[in-house]
Amino acid sequence: MTDNPYPSGPSDPYPSGPYPGGAYPSGPYPGGPYPGGPYPGGYPPPPMPYGNYYPSAPKNGLGVAALVVAIIALLSSFSIVGGVLLGTVAVILGFIARSRVKSGEATNGGVAMAGLILGVISIIAGLAFIAIWVGLFKQIGAGDYFDCMQQAGQNRRAVQQCSEEFRQSMSENFSINPTPAR
Repeated sequence: MTDNPYPSGPSDPYPSGPYPGGAYPSGPYPGGPYPGGPYPGGYPPPPMPYGNYYPSAPKNGLGVAALVVAIIALLSSFSIVGGVLLGTVAVILGFIARSRVKSGEATNGGVAMAGLILGVISIIAGLAFIAIWVGLFKQIGAGDYFDCMQQAGQNRRAVQQCSEEFRQSMSENFSINPTPAR
């Protein structure tokens, strides 16, 4: 066996070149240091799509967050925190996400718009439930009951009288007779 890994002869795909030792100036292979050209594997690297940088991934997180918060707000719109507060957060996130879509940073305009619209709906539903709760609170006389309890203080007889008046008000307004728990 010879020490030369590139022997000259008919089976040699790379015959020895015109230089001493059979090597070419750029390396042991014709055309470059690697088979097939100057790049490993024979293929050049892909060109950059937008000049000298690759485009960044779209920032779709705020649109998705607006939709998720709006759904939670809509499902919990019977409370002040759920409807009004979370709905407001969803609307703010929706507006920010829509501005990112308009500037080309995000690609989920529909999701952001859905979050914004559901946020507005949950705010409206939350306000409607607040009006219902306030009306119900006034109708059953809960305000009078709390005032009576505050005036009663630690007097057990006055506290009992306030409770009896509240039960009487409930039975008159709603035709129910609550049974006291003892």
